[in-house]
Amino acid sequence: MRFTKLFNDFTNSERSSGMVLIACTIVSLGLSNLPSGEAYLHFWHLTVLGKPLEFWINDGLMTIFFLLVGLEMEREIYAGELSHIKKAMLPVVAAIGGMVVPALIHFGFNINTPTQSGFGIPMATDIAFSLAILSLLGSRVPITLKIFLTALAIIDDLGAILVIALFYTNDFSLFYFGMSMLVFAILLVLNRLKVYKLWIYLILGIVMWWLLYQSGIHPTITGILLAFALPFGKGDEASISYKLQHWLHIPVAFVVLPLFALANTAIVIPGSLLGELGTSNTLGIIVGLLLGKPAGIFLFSVTAISLGWASLSMGVKRVHLLWLGFLAGIGFTMSIFITLLAFDNPEIINVSKIAIIIGSVAAATIGFFGLKLSLKKTVKTI
Repeated sequence: MRFTKLFNDFTNSERSSGMVLIACTIVSLGLSNLPSGEAYLHFWHLTVLGKPLEFWINDGLMTIFFLLVGLEMEREIYAGELSHIKKAMLPVVAAIGGMVVPALIHFGFNINTPTQSGFGIPMATDIAFSLAILSLLGSRVPITLKIFLTALAIIDDLGAILVIALFYTNDFSLFYFGMSMLVFAILLVLNRLKVYKLWIYLILGIVMWWLLYQSGIHPTITGILLAFALPFGKGDEASISYKLQHWLHIPVAFVVLPLFALANTAIVIPGSLLGELGTSNTLGIIVGLLLGKPAGIFLFSVTAISLGWASLSMGVKRVHLLWLGFLAGIGFTMSIFITLLAFDNPEIINVSKIAIIIGSVAAATIGFFGLKLSLKKTVKTI
């Protein structure tokens, strides 16, 4: 079976990015807790063009990350794993289970409390981290398992984006939203007219980003909308969608996500950490990521297979779905992103980030060793 160079580029860049993210997280946590850590924390709040540097990373550069995710999602729908109903059903159903169960767990812990709005935090999967951990298993991992995890994480990100749009929007302006949708409609018309000048789409994309920001909806959603507005064509190397996706791999993997990790893991670990880890919010996050994710993914997947709605790909067994579910419990990037939208209190944000790191590390460890024991060493990847 042959797989496109672009998919291999995508998984390789995400894998490498995951390694860099791990290093950035360790460095950022270390610098934040040094005696001189206050200067490091202050750096991310320096004002640039009227906004904190942290804003330009979280609201600006992360739009580029979502653009890359959107382009890969588009490719999966048109020419990849999601282009066939039977193949698409398993990662779709798995992703739904992996979002619903963790969200319900967090909501159950926090219903009618000030932290109830954090239900979206354990819903997310970090593509970079999860693929990085999976890559550590080397040749024993079948390519079909990598594709399944990639598709699941992409659908997961789409779900997270919808959650952000629906539940984490403040001071909504119908006028600016309407104007942003008008720009989106123009982009779609240009697509239909077969306009292939990338710079036109990018300029209109920047306009749409500003309008969405003014509307109260998180502007990073612009990345997904722009991705689906770009002409896909045949999906070959002549396509502007292909060219842009290929070009974005390196800057996203080694600039955007590392900067996000450095800025958002600048956390001072409080002396009362053990006590705060027992709060309903932190328990909801840790249990949601560590148990909710694998339980939702495994149970929904097995149900879909048993009912005949979906089928397992070659080389993938049901037990692999359980351990892969733990890898999907690595929330990190998207979970931290949603945390920043869910809460305003800096103390709650900090402790939530620590809970995300704890839950993600624990899930990664269990998933890694579970797959290592269940996968045969003779499996070869392409």
